[in-house]
Amino acid sequence: MTSGQHMRDHGEHCVSAEDLVVRYRVRTREEVPGRRRPRTTTKDVHAVSGVTFHIAAGEIVGFLGPNGAGKTSVMKCLSGLLRPTAGHVRVLGQTPHKRASGLLKRITMVMGQRNQLLWDLPAMDTFLANKAIYGIPPARFERILGELTDVLRLSDLVGKPVRQLSLGERGRCELAAALLHEPAVLFLDEPTLGLDVEGQQAVRRFLNHYRERHRATVLLTSHDMTDIVEVADRVMLIDGGRVRYQGNLRQLVEELAPEVVIRFRAADEPPASFFQGTPATWRDGDQTCVRVPRPLVTAVVTRLLSEWNIADLVVEPPAVEEVLRKLITEGRAPDGPARGASSGSPRA
Repeated sequence: MTSGQHMRDHGEHCVSAEDLVVRYRVRTREEVPGRRRPRTTTKDVHAVSGVTFHIAAGEIVGFLGPNGAGKTSVMKCLSGLLRPTAGHVRVLGQTPHKRASGLLKRITMVMGQRNQLLWDLPAMDTFLANKAIYGIPPARFERILGELTDVLRLSDLVGKPVRQLSLGERGRCELAAALLHEPAVLFLDEPTLGLDVEGQQAVRRFLNHYRERHRATVLLTSHDMTDIVEVADRVMLIDGGRVRYQGNLRQLVEELAPEVVIRFRAADEPPASFFQGTPATWRDGDQTCVRVPRPLVTAVVTRLLSEWNIADLVVEPPAVEEVLRKLITEGRAPDGPARGASSGSPRA
């Protein structure tokens, strides 16, 4: 591959999937009346059904979907742990399941429910083992370890046996072990799963720091919507093995929550007719609340401030976290670019 081709792969589509299909053969046993032995049958389960997306270098993409939607299967294909049944995946211009050492040294996968740390030994022993595995020169190892220790606050942890660490402390050490070789692409499957608040915050801070420092590309799954809101540039929703939505967070919120709430206090209450055509008004303590379609917000606020004695006024947009939870739990995605959406969307 020429250097120009490599730059196009790395710059335009650092990570991509084209019509990705993952199918598992599952064996089931069924008790049948009158038979001494259960009947064994096999069936094909489609975990992923024709998924297409592209991720640019330096992007952090939130990968959303309910349990069993196919997220982990996609991540395993991208990291080379699973060979696609059909379709193609490319990471840094290479095919992951071929397990080329040059690619494996530039990617990493962190699964929140898995443990690579040596249980009865200090975390530092795992770090040293990874240093040898990846052939990290001593000076570079010390530099990277120092950076990880500082940002993830590991100085008091690396010398303790792993079994003595809390779940949050182990999670931070797991992340450090996975990033010692300074990968260009990170596949993070529930990296904050089970972490305490301090651990979650440390991981989020670190991901933003690492991306800015290394221009790394990150595909992140999480059931904690705060992870997505604070870290991701854009989101992809997968459900039933198919990508249902790809787009910018701000656009997603505007499409799923087309109204905002205006809260205000006034010496004289505007009559109900003032808000004619708005969906709802109500009282919240000494405040009046009115739900207004986004296109009408400026006009309503201007009239309120010019025609009434307003003590204070706040325009309250819907919480992004609640919108994302609604998207996942109800599976109601807007009509957006579900296939091959353009990458490089600005952060919301």
